[in-house]
Amino acid sequence: MIEPVKVTDKAIEEVKHIMANKNIPEDYGLRIGVKGGGCGGMGHVIGFDKKKDGDTEYQIDSVPIYVEKKHTMYLLGLVIDFHEDEESRGFVFLNEEDLKENTDSSNTESINSN
Repeated sequence: MIEPVKVTDKAIEEVKHIMANKNIPEDYGLRIGVKGGGCGGMGHVIGFDKKKDGDTEYQIDSVPIYVEKKHTMYLLGLVIDFHEDEESRGFVFLNEEDLKENTDSSNTESINSN
């Protein structure tokens, strides 16, 4: 099973919090994908949705993850993290190599992959 996107522990914790507190239906999971592709380039999408026919499905820490198969090649090697500071908070898509370079040995972010 290919898991095109990895998700940090912090991001999974926030997803679980949202699912528990924002009236997300129980049969929904986390949908990860891409949009666009024109002159502005490809954008990444994250949200909650039901599983659709043809989706790649996997779970990370009991959270169902859904990815349209045609989006898989655009998501390989990405990591979703949750960033929070005094000025902003939200999910960010990072290249796995960039995440490794931006963490030192004393403060490494755990990456979940099932």
